[in-house]
Amino acid sequence: MRARKQYLFIDFEFTMPERNVRMKDFFAEIIEVGIVAVVDEHVTEQFSSYVTPLKFPKLTERCKSFLHISQQQVDKGLSIFELVKKLEEFNKEHYETTVVTWGNMDMKVLRQNCLKAGVAFPFNGVELDLSMEYKRFFGDQNQTGLWKAVQEYGKEGTGKHHRALDDALTTYNIFKLVEKDKRYLEKPKPTTIGDRIDFSKLLSELA
Repeated sequence: MRARKQYLFIDFEFTMPERNVRMKDFFAEIIEVGIVAVVDEHVTEQFSSYVTPLKFPKLTERCKSFLHISQQQVDKGLSIFELVKKLEEFNKEHYETTVVTWGNMDMKVLRQNCLKAGVAFPFNGVELDLSMEYKRFFGDQNQTGLWKAVQEYGKEGTGKHHRALDDALTTYNIFKLVEKDKRYLEKPKPTTIGDRIDFSKLLSELA
């Protein structure tokens, strides 16, 4: 039986240190998650939640101001353990799963957060950095930001930038646009003589 193809479009928002302030042993922690699951080109699930940081639970002023996320919101969020359990639920049998993110930071931070929390990394599928695909496809010198990329397509991002689910949906929309362009640019197969001649018609004429 052929495995069904599942794409998980994922975006995380992270904690940030204060500018010009040294925080001992600081590392970025996930504080919001957005997931769009797509199976056979159909959205099967959307998931969004705040996440409570484990090691540095108090958000910096810079983080709250930049992401417009409050301390109360993250305090009521999932723990890293609940988040990992939720992510594991997407590892379904008979599904070939590809995790798609814009940039490589999301999976790097998730790996580090799992390591610090002492839990296993939840994904076992392929990982795709769509920003690099986009860069290669269009021959850009520099990596393009998520919302700049969608605007270059003459579109707008979904919802608000730096909201995890909105960014995950925007990543999905760019993925569809890039895949469509890739198919368009694929060279058509050369036609065979069989494609050019209707043999049944030819045989009836010869009979």
